[in-house]
Amino acid sequence: MSILFVSLIVLLVLGLPVGFALVGASMSYLLLTEGLGTPQVLFRMINGVDSFTLLAIPFFILAGSVMNVGGVTERIFAFANSLVGWMKGGLGHVNVAASVIFSGMSGAAVADVGGLGAIEIKAMREAGYDDDFSIGITGASSIIGPLIPPSLPLIIYGVVASESIGRLFLAGIVPGVMLAALMSLTIYVVARRRNYQPSTPFDVKLVFSTGRKALFPLLTPVIIIGGIMTGVFTPTEAAVAASAYAILLSTLVFRSMRFADFIRISRETASTTSSILIIVAGSAIFSWLLTANNVGELVNNLVTGITESPWVFLLLVAGVTLIVGCFLDMIAAITILVPILLPTANSLGIDPIHFGIFFMFNLMLGLLTPPVGMVIFVLAKVANVTPAFVSRSLLLFALPLILALLALLFFPALSTALPDFLKGA
Repeated sequence: MSILFVSLIVLLVLGLPVGFALVGASMSYLLLTEGLGTPQVLFRMINGVDSFTLLAIPFFILAGSVMNVGGVTERIFAFANSLVGWMKGGLGHVNVAASVIFSGMSGAAVADVGGLGAIEIKAMREAGYDDDFSIGITGASSIIGPLIPPSLPLIIYGVVASESIGRLFLAGIVPGVMLAALMSLTIYVVARRRNYQPSTPFDVKLVFSTGRKALFPLLTPVIIIGGIMTGVFTPTEAAVAASAYAILLSTLVFRSMRFADFIRISRETASTTSSILIIVAGSAIFSWLLTANNVGELVNNLVTGITESPWVFLLLVAGVTLIVGCFLDMIAAITILVPILLPTANSLGIDPIHFGIFFMFNLMLGLLTPPVGMVIFVLAKVANVTPAFVSRSLLLFALPLILALLALLFFPALSTALPDFLKGA
């Protein structure tokens, strides 16, 4: 197996895209050890992306992109401002609340930063907030997106782990809200020290006014989760419904998206989806080789030989995924690591839903960590600062992220209670 991992590392160091590096490493291993080549690789790659559930990815990406250009982000920001802007450090709380609301439409941290980030940072700069605070909270709050449904990473995890996408979506709601609450508490503490003032006085009429304008976008998560839980449609069909609803709002209701915008968004969606599916296809052949060589069983024997404590194992998972997340794309990390780690989690009695949320949260921390944290680079471009400055700014919100991680570690019910309750209802 050393050939496989060494080949992957060499190809990544040479700057090859992750998907192609996974394919190249797999082909090198097959050629050098078993004499198999392109046909075997192509078969496994095609089989890896031959999933109806994966069709949800392009439609959720499309829905989030349409919302970004369709005037929705401004309406969400205005509603969040009227709702929580009256608290000390007002725009910081608005930043978090807007991320929670937008999470129900995009399901991706990068979409949050790229869409709401520009609006949030501009508003906070004009209000006199320090850059480290405004940039730090924008980046840290963005990882709420993949927790609160819909979530693209959870879709990938569900496919790889053969778990219910609907249950995974429900499992992320409480941890997402908890993370938002911890960040708001941190904002309040920092705001008192730096004397950040509320952004607007509380006004019931303003809340209803901005809420009315944001009502249709706010119905998006209701359509997605409600449709899935009531059995009206599958997660994939929910993604199609979300896309159609977003296009309807942006063209007929708000009339803020032109045909040229739709063409551009469609091209970007196709490009992003292609990149993701290439990684999934490459990971499929890579993870197949790991499974064929019993790497999962070897890891299980190694871990259980050291400890049989689920908590210790999850701490080991946290360390591994954080390191991997710093260097490897999230989708690739999911498709490679889950087949290796999940059997051990099952043998230790860890609920696969709980494991999935905990695993995902750790990988999302990698989005905020150098050297390849995607959120860092997108945020640096949006805020027109250096990636190093973004990294330093994110340290301001390290405490709530660590507390959320520990809560998910020691309290599995945070992720399992809601799906179990609704399953029994």
